[in-house]
Amino acid sequence: MAKPGLSAAAAALPLLLLGSFLSASSVKADAALSAPLNVTIRELEVNSAVVTWEILEGDPVIGFAITQQKKDVRMLRFIQEVNTTTRSCALWDLDEDTEYIVHVQSISMEGSSPPSQPVLFKTPKESEKMASKSPDEVTMEEVGQAAQLRAGELIIIVVVLVMWAGVIALFCRQYDIIKDNEPNNNKDKAKNSSECSTPEHPQGGLLRSNV
Repeated sequence: MAKPGLSAAAAALPLLLLGSFLSASSVKADAALSAPLNVTIRELEVNSAVVTWEILEGDPVIGFAITQQKKDVRMLRFIQEVNTTTRSCALWDLDEDTEYIVHVQSISMEGSSPPSQPVLFKTPKESEKMASKSPDEVTMEEVGQAAQLRAGELIIIVVVLVMWAGVIALFCRQYDIIKDNEPNNNKDKAKNSSECSTPEHPQGGLLRSNV
């Protein structure tokens, strides 16, 4: 005959196993999303930078969250994006010659991953950036300025050509007017010349003086 204590323990054993399984499943679900890997700072400029990262294949990531902080300063900047598969983010409005610390987290429907390993970087000085740029290097800003200058030069050339065309057209019009008036002037001159000439003798002969 089985003892009552043993029967109760045997009955409770499946419940304990089920509870342990559910707890393990819950922990596994919470820890399913891994922290981003290979967090890297690229395109480092005086006032901006781009942070990139990777995720484990199969992680149900729907977005990311970035924590940006100046070194030795408690103030934080928090950037979060959802419904995106991008693996990079631009950091803007940075101070030159300043150290920053960045953490990245992945976001899923269940929550956020643990933060990535902190990444420390320092923005360069403006003078150092200008000195490091080679003479042949052309930035997008310089390209835009050159395009604006070319557009301004083209506008000036077009305006000058239009003005010259107007001057030439006016000259041609005045020339046509002067040319049209020349026959009338010739007729007037001939008429005036005929009126001033000596009239002929009515009988057609020359008058002779009587001796």
